[in-house]
Amino acid sequence: MTSFFAFFGLTLLMLGVIPVQEAEVAGPTVTILYDNYVYTEGTRADWGFSCLIKGIEKTILFDTGTKPEILFHNIKQLKVNPQEVKLIVLSHQHADHTGGLLELLKRNHQVTVYMPHAFPDTFYQRVKNHGAKAIAVSNPVKIGQNIYLTGQLGDRIPELSLIMDTDRGGILITGCSHPGILTIIRKAKHILGKDIHTVFGGFHLMQKTEQQMQKIIEQFKLMGVKKVGPTHCTGKKQIEMFKKAYGRNFIKIGTGKILEF
Repeated sequence: MTSFFAFFGLTLLMLGVIPVQEAEVAGPTVTILYDNYVYTEGTRADWGFSCLIKGIEKTILFDTGTKPEILFHNIKQLKVNPQEVKLIVLSHQHADHTGGLLELLKRNHQVTVYMPHAFPDTFYQRVKNHGAKAIAVSNPVKIGQNIYLTGQLGDRIPELSLIMDTDRGGILITGCSHPGILTIIRKAKHILGKDIHTVFGGFHLMQKTEQQMQKIIEQFKLMGVKKVGPTHCTGKKQIEMFKKAYGRNFIKIGTGKILEF
């Protein structure tokens, strides 16, 4: 009798009477490893930024924070395996974004490191001396399926940002936004040919007045940005203004925070 019902059920399934439950396809996830603010108890905060992108073709580490000991404390607390990292992207040369790099390369040198073309030759050589591959980035480049770099932007402090192309729109991750956060968003929109749905990372707006901030937030909304996660060098008052303007579409960022897309 059991075999009869099994056969009967299989027949109905084949005829389409019983709908097939499609398995959910997991999208990219981003874990904040280094930041000025703590989100998950047990992790440590410090001035700097780093995040891990998984659920994509190759696991990417974006920036490496300031102090190796804090980066690896958080890596341990969050049960992250450094060996999983295949690509490293450095947004710009400042130590609060590159400080953990060489220690990480000691533990995993089987990686490709992307960085702005403006980095000095000595920095590239140190990366190569650790056995990793170093790639200078000048123009926008695709580094994985639906993963792009903006290319080097800005003159005073050259910087690049990372873009993920998703069904909901573009996801933009910034290090410090020295070239200007609005400039970076416009560039990302141009590269993808679609709106940037979510922007998070350092926006470097600490010196902006309330009036200037209101105009910047207005531009965010006019450009179609639906969700924001300002952190690191954005400035506490400026973060609060984004929080007030975006309400439930504001993303609180801090060490241990996991974003799912």
